Amino acid sequence: MPSSGHEDVCLIRGDQGRAIRALLDRIADKWALLIIATLHTQRLRFTSLQRRIPGISQRMLSLTLRKLERDGLVTRTVHAEVPPRVEYELTDLATTLIPHAVALANWAIEHNPDIDAHRAAGKPVGVHATDGTLARRYREAGCTLITTAADAAAITRDTAAQLDLAGA
Repeated sequence: MPSSGHEDVCLIRGDQGRAIRALLDRIADKWALLIIATLHTQRLRFTSLQRRIPGISQRMLSLTLRKLERDGLVTRTVHAEVPPRVEYELTDLATTLIPHAVALANWAIEHNPDIDAHRAAGKPVGVHATDGTLARRYREAGCTLITTAADAAAITRDTAAQLDLAGA
């Protein structure tokens, strides 16, 4: 059975995808990337960091910072003062993650309208099917077939227009 591109990458690495799953487990929770992005250019105290991340509770900030510190992405510095002053900053390792996180954020911004359109439709908005039998089944299911880049652009425009009408 032929494998997809991502399976090839996992097999080439020899770890069956463990490395990427471990990374995503570390950074893909609700708060980790927001904390990393907030600490990107500055060292911050706990309260300042919490103020800059709307909606994060003290408990979740504390847990996530501990996890990031354990993974070597955040450094916690305790200053011997009264009252004690604790500051958090990114490690060099975490700084190497920033360009990749920005690329992922840009991808999300660019493609969220398409993802939202698919969710709103409750079924595939457009399907690229080269097999005739498969294409017929998709048509019967009410899907639009994409055969060219122009078809894909038209579907995106039509879906956006439908969402605008639905919201009006």
